[in-house]
Amino acid sequence: MADRHNERRVAVTGMGMVSAVGHDVASNWDALLAGTPGGGPITAFDPAGFATRIACEVKGFDSGRYLTRKESRRYDRFCHFALGCAVQAMEAAGLDGPPSGCDPTEFGVIMASGVGGIATLEANCSILNERGPGRVSPFFIPMFIPDIAAGLISIRYGLQGPNYATVSACASGSHAIGDAVRYIQRGEAKLMLAGGAEAAVTPITIAGFSSMKAMSRRNDDPEGASRPFDAGRDGFVIGEGAGCVLLEELEHARARGAEILGEVIGYGATGDAHHITAPPPDAHGAQSAMRLALEDGGVRPEEVDYINAHGTSTPQNDTAETAAVKAVLGRHAYNVVMGSTKSMTGHLLGAAGAVETVLCVMACRTGRIPPTINFSEQDDTCDLNYAHHGMVERPVSVALNNSFGFGGHNVCLAIRRYEG
Repeated sequence: MADRHNERRVAVTGMGMVSAVGHDVASNWDALLAGTPGGGPITAFDPAGFATRIACEVKGFDSGRYLTRKESRRYDRFCHFALGCAVQAMEAAGLDGPPSGCDPTEFGVIMASGVGGIATLEANCSILNERGPGRVSPFFIPMFIPDIAAGLISIRYGLQGPNYATVSACASGSHAIGDAVRYIQRGEAKLMLAGGAEAAVTPITIAGFSSMKAMSRRNDDPEGASRPFDAGRDGFVIGEGAGCVLLEELEHARARGAEILGEVIGYGATGDAHHITAPPPDAHGAQSAMRLALEDGGVRPEEVDYINAHGTSTPQNDTAETAAVKAVLGRHAYNVVMGSTKSMTGHLLGAAGAVETVLCVMACRTGRIPPTINFSEQDDTCDLNYAHHGMVERPVSVALNNSFGFGGHNVCLAIRRYEG
């Protein structure tokens, strides 16, 4: 582990969020505290004949607030969400580009996506098959590739620092934030926009996840289908949207008079080396990621107040994550609130960790923790406090954000309430 005395502190000075329950941070936060479900029948395409016909779709998103008409046509939906969140974060931080005195090369962007512009890929595959290669859009490649969101954000604001996408399935957004933290801690950047965006409610995505039986088939109860840690859970409900945080070296933020929303203090990243989709029964990779994040942040296990769980509502994940938390925190695990906001937003795949980082910052700021909705039956393997009975009010000094992805990718981020 690096010498923490030589590392710079990393503040959060802006945030943005889009999900099925809100189009900005404030509306999302209010909806989540109220236990608002985001699930519904799929409307993006006709899901007749699909085993899963439900999703947490973003409805009524006004891309015109962030993009011109030409940009809207030339950018995939996941980029609409990414740019929207980046604009929200920059506006919240009082910035319209690199601040005065900041070299543009000291301001970077890492914007993750698990699958990028998959709707664009599907559409152009159909055009290729039906109309021939000459009719494939010249914008197909830049619309589809997952890294393009980071590129578009850097172009919008003239940000010339580190610029790329992380792609590690459902850990992508958290990897993006963790990597951005490292750039600032090492003095290689002063500011970083980091997050993740996803718009994967498409026929091939739904068909693929359905075929592997990873998704809920509670088609008659879309609002109640995502039920993390409940004994009746039968798979995740896919969501779409984005989350973004503006990270800033603490002294730089103080010098320009920025409002400091919280701090990211720890980052742990590991691999299971076990299976392409299933977690190991003892969740050793998840355990290691959490321990690394705690060590990196200088946090003792008993100081953790809240865990925003990966909590996907799949039988294996929820049981394994519960076991990992108990292994890492010991008896203190029963004092922690371990909620899953995926019960309301659905699972945003590569954007999940970014969205949930925003929510951890909000929990630390407000002392309020969103519930995990749709609880009906106790699972003996999931016996912690999941906020099943409503929003919890309690001081949150340290929160952990868990993200685990297919391929055995594990990330844990530690977020601390800012107290000066």
